[in-house]
Amino acid sequence: MSRLAGLIRASLLCAAIAALAPIAAADPYEADPDLATRDDDYAAGKRAIEQKDWAGAARLFQRSEVRNPDHADLQNILGFSYRNLKQYDLALKHYKRAIELDPRHRGAHEYIGETYLMTGDLVGAERHLAALKGICLLPCEELKDLERAIAKYQGKK
Repeated sequence: MSRLAGLIRASLLCAAIAALAPIAAADPYEADPDLATRDDDYAAGKRAIEQKDWAGAARLFQRSEVRNPDHADLQNILGFSYRNLKQYDLALKHYKRAIELDPRHRGAHEYIGETYLMTGDLVGAERHLAALKGICLLPCEELKDLERAIAKYQGKK
């Protein structure tokens, strides 16, 4: 009887692990996807991004940052706005802050890597590609996008 009980316990443990696996694999930086519903400036900044109004987006995200300085997604999208304004130092500052807040933030790793390429820093880009390889246990878009950007950059040299 004890052998049967052991098999049942082992089966239940395997089932529990399988059931929890999707939770463990969830994106850690998507814990607060509703900032746009709570912060009007953030929501307006996202609309400005859609319109490619980079200066307007940066201004709105700066205002949101006053209230949400420790929000990794906000830091990432603020960096994206500055990158599109070709203000690379500010873009890098905000991407680094996003990664400091959430070391597994895939979008920030991709965007900072692409920004490093824009500034001629292939080593910096490859460092974030390596980080994405560790983060994305299964292939993810951010990893694929940065790999393509690096290949394109290397093809131009």
